[in-house]
Amino acid sequence: MSYTSKLPASWNDTPPPRKENRADLTKHRVTHILNAAHSKRGVEPDIYECMEITYMGIEAHDPCGFDMSVNFRAAADFIHRALSRGGKVLVHCHVGVSRSATLVLAYLMLKHNLSLVEAICAVKQNRGVFPNRGFLRQLIRLDGQLFGKH
Repeated sequence: MSYTSKLPASWNDTPPPRKENRADLTKHRVTHILNAAHSKRGVEPDIYECMEITYMGIEAHDPCGFDMSVNFRAAADFIHRALSRGGKVLVHCHVGVSRSATLVLAYLMLKHNLSLVEAICAVKQNRGVFPNRGFLRQLIRLDGQLFGKH
């Protein structure tokens, strides 16, 4: 998922840039990468340094019991800072529909005051999103905190 403004960019004409493809990242002018599947064993941050890409890695796991909510605000702040400076953010995880989607939904809720339903509808216009049940429960809890529901 890539973001140039409030809502996800569409990759209708070309496939989205691949996180490991420097030419794609340059072509699509990616300035920031949020990796929701960061591993301490990986060397990912190092490959982006020479490209002047700001990297944030979150070591998140996909089981329903994983507490992704502890990352909501930091991820939303990272995306918001990048976009407010005219940057372009690539948010990814292993498959791209659960962990990364969850963080993008939280960003839209926290920084653009969208309800969970509104955020899901906005993202689904351009990309399939399927947060696992545990992540969905955490997003529902966030929705309740922000909008006094549930």
